[in-house]
Amino acid sequence: MTDETTPPPAPSSSGYTPLPNKGIGAVQGEGMSITRVLFSFRRWWREDVIGTVEQAEVIEKRREDCLMSERYLFMTAMSAGIAVLGLLLSSPAVVIGAMLLSPLMGPIMGLGFALAIGDYHWLRQSAKSLAWGTVMAVGLTGALVYLSPIQTITPEIAARTQPNLFDLFVALFSAMAGAYAMIRGREGTIVGVAIATALMPPLATVGFGLATWNWTVFSGALLLYVTNLITIALTAWAMARLYGFQTNLSQRNSLYQNIAVAAVFVALAIPLAYSLQQIAWQTNAQRIARDEIRVAFDPNALIDSLAIDFASDPVSITAAMLTPKIQPEAEARIERALAQRLSRPVELTLTQYQVPTGAAAAEQAQLSAARANEEAVALERAEDLATRLALVAGVTEDEVTVDRTRRRATVRAERLDGATLAAYRALEARIAATEPDWMIELLPPIGDLPDEIPFDETGPTPEGAQALATVEWASKRIDLPIVLIGPSDQATQAAELLAQRGVSVTVRSAGGPLRADWGGN
Repeated sequence: MTDETTPPPAPSSSGYTPLPNKGIGAVQGEGMSITRVLFSFRRWWREDVIGTVEQAEVIEKRREDCLMSERYLFMTAMSAGIAVLGLLLSSPAVVIGAMLLSPLMGPIMGLGFALAIGDYHWLRQSAKSLAWGTVMAVGLTGALVYLSPIQTITPEIAARTQPNLFDLFVALFSAMAGAYAMIRGREGTIVGVAIATALMPPLATVGFGLATWNWTVFSGALLLYVTNLITIALTAWAMARLYGFQTNLSQRNSLYQNIAVAAVFVALAIPLAYSLQQIAWQTNAQRIARDEIRVAFDPNALIDSLAIDFASDPVSITAAMLTPKIQPEAEARIERALAQRLSRPVELTLTQYQVPTGAAAAEQAQLSAARANEEAVALERAEDLATRLALVAGVTEDEVTVDRTRRRATVRAERLDGATLAAYRALEARIAATEPDWMIELLPPIGDLPDEIPFDETGPTPEGAQALATVEWASKRIDLPIVLIGPSDQATQAAELLAQRGVSVTVRSAGGPLRADWGGN
């Protein structure tokens, strides 16, 4: 048998042995393999992904969400009102509730889908609904803030005044999830998207800035809202294109759209990147300030407080040190060092408190200072509580009794025109919700108790339970017994419920619906 194995190539005269040549065909084979993978992926995407999308149904649902209906305007107004109250109260839970109610996501997504398919009638309709919703939200929140006695910048407001590049990425990823959910019919995901993108709180902050003439708050919140709005709309446009929604645009117009979208993202990214850079610089500046102050003193010294005002020129730094030895020249030396390291003029105000030598003594002094600061904060909080209670009760602050030791505040309210006992109870609950660590008591004037406590076959209806709760609250606040008048079985059952809650109650059988009256008269 003949061995037909190809012998290895012989070495050349120079000693070089050529390597085996795979040939052009092998390279072409690898290229063909990649091409086949890409072709298979495109076919899978076209048939198994795009082919399973009900485009007409998706577009029809999106059109419905963009209509400027009575429901849309009402929910926008309610969401705006809740958002601004949550911001003023600095309550994240209330702010999240406003996010969930906001219907603004509908027309914003509609802008993106309409742009993708080239439906300019739908585009105008979505823009109109969004514009009216935006104007209504800003106007309503501005009016509420203007009329509100509380106009301080809370942490919830401040958090929406300095957007950066991370906010753009949050809106981008959230919009991708939202657009996918709408295309695939997974509407439940929209709840998470509404919380992540937070459209209404920035708008409410814009209204706050407008009402208080605060340009920093107004411009920062407006930039955040515009960032979220444009990012969501353009991401919806990209997702609609990716999922092959049929378009009326020519190839040239599609190219122009692609270029315009890229330009918009770049234009948004520039100021946001600058803002992120500023935040990073400020964080680094705080670290540098701490380092320079710490190294200028004894190792046992402690920084008691440090505050930096970056908006001032020069940069204003205020610090307090607990040190075993006073160093008169430390302030000027640290100021020069900080100006050199920060490359900006610095004005340092350094207060030194001499404490006994040793880390333990310094820590004890720091704890004492912290307690004094905590006491000052508690006093300020109690004074604020007294102001708010006086406001809702219609009395002066001197008539509010505040016991800071027991965390209890009591005020006897004046008679307010048209206010029922249920209204006084609601006012007390509203104040109590902002001060969960306090016992709040709003003592109402004697008024009419509920004239009907609805019952069904099983007991009090939800409305009846609320009426009984108002009766219980009024009896405890005014310290008077209650008389229940009505059908014997209902009156007896209601009396047992009230007696279990510590209310002194008697029963009087009579016809008609069950009602309550004051006893002891």
